[in-house]
Amino acid sequence: MYTPAHFEAGPSAISDLLARPAAANLVTMTSQGLLATLLPFVFDPSVGSHGALHTHLARNNMQWSEPAIGEALVIIQGADAYISPSWYASKAEHGRVVPTWNYTTAHVYGELVIHDDPVWLASQVRRLTDVNEAGFGQPWSVDDAPERYIAGQLRAIVGLELVITRIEAKAKLSQNRPDADLDGVVAGLAARGQAESAADVERARQP
Repeated sequence: MYTPAHFEAGPSAISDLLARPAAANLVTMTSQGLLATLLPFVFDPSVGSHGALHTHLARNNMQWSEPAIGEALVIIQGADAYISPSWYASKAEHGRVVPTWNYTTAHVYGELVIHDDPVWLASQVRRLTDVNEAGFGQPWSVDDAPERYIAGQLRAIVGLELVITRIEAKAKLSQNRPDADLDGVVAGLAARGQAESAADVERARQP
């Protein structure tokens, strides 16, 4: 991934991307060519040297049964937003401004491990559910559904574990703009209801 030095994501930005409840694209090169699936994941920092991403997919999805050639790739996307040059104070000063796009992303590489084991799957599904239900007033639990029903659902999926070998991450958040332009970007994003993107710009602002 092309990453100018001023857009390199720091450890905290990478940790935020890994820890936030989200789905990401799993991409594998196989004998059938490139395969990709959008999957919800949970990060487990206790696995290996760099942690692991845990997820699952439908048993009928051929991506799990087609062996990955080399490393697998998970593309995690944070908030992204169009940035209008009309928000820049620089526009009024000299007019030499153009639109751009802000975003945070991580390319997570690793070894893909298949888990066709109901115990591993049950644990993964419970953790994934708990992470995503945490903000609800009355969180749903796997135990709320009949045990036989859940057992049937588990038979229809296969677990995946990406044991991370390396991460390339980028946070393109207007860090190359002067303070007055950054003020305009934060205000412009907030006015459009893009609070997460506005907060990302504020956090990335150089001290």
